[in-house]
Amino acid sequence: MARAKTAQGTAGPDGWALVTGASEGLGREFALIAARAGHPVILSARQEDKLNALAEELRSRHGVRAEVIAADLSVAGEAERLWDRAAQGRRIAVLVNNAGLGINGRFESTECGREDASVAVNVVAATVLMKRAVQAMRAADGGRILNVGSTAGFMPGPEMAVYHATKAYLLSLSEAVAEELRGTGVTVTVLCPGATATRFAGAAGMEDIPLFTLMAPAKAPAVAEAGWRAMERGQRIRVTGAINKLFAAGPRFAPRWLVTRIARIVLARPHR
Repeated sequence: MARAKTAQGTAGPDGWALVTGASEGLGREFALIAARAGHPVILSARQEDKLNALAEELRSRHGVRAEVIAADLSVAGEAERLWDRAAQGRRIAVLVNNAGLGINGRFESTECGREDASVAVNVVAATVLMKRAVQAMRAADGGRILNVGSTAGFMPGPEMAVYHATKAYLLSLSEAVAEELRGTGVTVTVLCPGATATRFAGAAGMEDIPLFTLMAPAKAPAVAEAGWRAMERGQRIRVTGAINKLFAAGPRFAPRWLVTRIARIVLARPHR
């Protein structure tokens, strides 16, 4: 299959796509999109049974190679191990840094272990995989990196303070590295969706907060498609949804104390 031309360099179906957090939600959708585009796919997450089922689906529906590498990215050294195994004998043309963790609750009350895991996955592992991808893609004269951020990255988040901080880090890192790579054939895109209908909300204890109860969450397939198209164009930041764009732009025009107070209103559970 011929390599697909893109705005800067090439990252076509002859290269592999590595998707983290691929067992469900946005990660599963990204894997399906990559397979439809003809990429062989490496699926990674903690739930190996779900990954194996998805790999078989990709093989049967799209006729692509699909490999599974189970990994818990909250564990020190797992991101390096994942990359080494994924890149062994393969050219990674696309990295989708989708794995993420969060927890809703006041900073003083949330468990340190969960917050440590959030930083390990959202910051440390994402950074390691991105760095390894940049090094390999620069050597191959092309590639695409899609970091799954959040509108949380544009503002402080009372009741989800650590999660918002990790997404601010990822947004800043993505923009900075994208500029460093300008003109090299390697691009970095950060996708910043708002509330999305995945299992993340339940795992983070967010299902009953106003952010999810007052507005209908976006559908995961549409969000993933928007992010993938932005990545293919080499777009640096993609915010999905009109309301989310307002949230992202708000901190540039409103006082930060007001933005922070509004964020707390939509993030706090009703009984607090």
